[in-house]
Amino acid sequence: MAPSPRSGRARRALLTAFVTASVALPVSGAARPAAVPAPVPAAVAPLDSAEPSALEARYAAGRAEIRAARDMAARHGDRRRAAALTAMARPGRTFLMFDGRDGGRGVEVLGDLSPARRIAVLVPGAGVDLDHYGRSLRGAGALLDELGSGSAVVVWLGYRTPAMLSPAALTPGRADEAAPALRSFVRELSAATPSARVSLLCHSYGSVVCARAASGLEVADLVLYGSPGTGAAGATDLRTGARVWAGLGADDWIAGAPHLEIALPWVTVGFGTDPVAPEFGAEVFDAGGAGHSGYLEPGSVSLRSIAGIVAGTAGGGRA
Repeated sequence: MAPSPRSGRARRALLTAFVTASVALPVSGAARPAAVPAPVPAAVAPLDSAEPSALEARYAAGRAEIRAARDMAARHGDRRRAAALTAMARPGRTFLMFDGRDGGRGVEVLGDLSPARRIAVLVPGAGVDLDHYGRSLRGAGALLDELGSGSAVVVWLGYRTPAMLSPAALTPGRADEAAPALRSFVRELSAATPSARVSLLCHSYGSVVCARAASGLEVADLVLYGSPGTGAAGATDLRTGARVWAGLGADDWIAGAPHLEIALPWVTVGFGTDPVAPEFGAEVFDAGGAGHSGYLEPGSVSLRSIAGIVAGTAGGGRA
């Protein structure tokens, strides 16, 4: 069967985006925060308990790493980075892990893990790094407020995210690199909090990361939103026992992205089936009028829907 004109146009659009990003990469890459030096973090033992003493030891280690990175950024003359790290090291901020190198990685906890009955792990997408972390943090805070007592939210910035305008954002390489670390973290978290209900919330390129990590993870929910696709043809291909959800806001520009997967000789471009498409087989939740960065905005339909999923009170069926 010959390809449809619509499919041909979508294929050309995706290839054009890839070529455009390839040309733009040297320009956007010059401003990447990876240029700011940071020390090599000390190794930490796996978190084997969510007892307050064990958590505080990890949080103290995280604060020490942040302060060391802040001091190095200050010596380098990067006041913006030093100010951001000063804020991260303030009392009340709790990081299970921190690495300031190459754009930055961190795992921040909002709420109290020790008594939490439900835990949401947020996996951000392209363009999120230490210099662009505020929106993820605000969204996590809004979700925690919506969930109420007995909850915790973890922001897992545990990988080298691709820049928004780059070939890496259109290919699965960074997700393949990230998946083992995410899988390891979720298993560690689940072992430390065996009675908690854990949900994995995957935004944008983060949904590609979650799809690569999904197999074998014992989580209650896998929530894909603002997704460009996952690289899987359907929910069953994720090989997870989790309940797979998908949402797409009415004002999300990613709805216009071509959902194709093109195998070039040296790389695969695109991520295939749209997770909200019927053929993917996910349970579609109501994301209201969310824009691409607005799924966790306070008072939004999408925030209420996602909180309901994390709490285990969301119904089934397609929106």
